[in-house]
Amino acid sequence: MQTYYFDMKDGVPIRDRAGLEFRTDSQAIEHSKELARRFSHERPVRDDNLFVVVVNESGAEIHREPVYPDATRPPPPEQPVI
Repeated sequence: MQTYYFDMKDGVPIRDRAGLEFRTDSQAIEHSKELARRFSHERPVRDDNLFVVVVNESGAEIHREPVYPDATRPPPPEQPVI
């Protein structure tokens, strides 16, 4: 088991000091997706730069999950008016 940390980042990071243990990176990444979903419902003020960042016990960032994923996609191309 490895310890993973789930920092909140929107320019200035909020560090997770406790961390959680998971067997694999993919389990930690799935947890970050759940955290992002919950946080987006608890904080209705949309912040397009807010991410849950997964850091492994070596200190390497292994994943960045947007809290508001629709905001990170580029807008669709405009359709010409006919």
